[in-house]
Amino acid sequence: MAVEGKNKTEWNWSHALGHFRTVMKHRNLVMIYCFRAGLIRQGLTHDLSKFSWTEFSMGVKYFQGNRSPNNAEREATGITTAWLHHKGRNKHHYEYWIDYDIERKNDPPLAGMKMPKRYVIEMTFDRIAACRVYQGKAYTPRSPLEYYQRGISFHLMHEDTARLLEKLLTMLAEKGEREMYRYIRKTVLKDDFEY
Repeated sequence: MAVEGKNKTEWNWSHALGHFRTVMKHRNLVMIYCFRAGLIRQGLTHDLSKFSWTEFSMGVKYFQGNRSPNNAEREATGITTAWLHHKGRNKHHYEYWIDYDIERKNDPPLAGMKMPKRYVIEMTFDRIAACRVYQGKAYTPRSPLEYYQRGISFHLMHEDTARLLEKLLTMLAEKGEREMYRYIRKTVLKDDFEY
């Protein structure tokens, strides 16, 4: 489905401002969440590639305000150049960690590699922030888990990574943010925590 009323050469300043605000709102939320967990550097550097021309220009062109412009670009063109650029530069996306698995006999031998736990935590925060930004007042602590569960059949994620992500999102849904942060700080981020 093509996005209506979009001229390829037209720069829409209201969409530029709207996209910038959306990106900043999302980044600020993830930054706050990372700071609460003690992941200061990750909070400061989260999604900086969204300000590259490749990503920002497509975000403006396909901006809608209530969902990711990547989906609109994919629907309009069959591919999203912004997402391909983004996932290759941001370690908090499990797609960054897809590689050839030399143990796997299937064709193609692609598999999700186990992510370092600090990036699984950032991925969790990224999903929470995305749901908050796009759902607005409809957001509940169950929203990120429900979004994850709707797309699980498409994931090429390492099973341990998926298990930790799902545990954190379930904890958020059932026990709330405070308990999830406590568990991350007191358990997951400890040196002896293996997942």
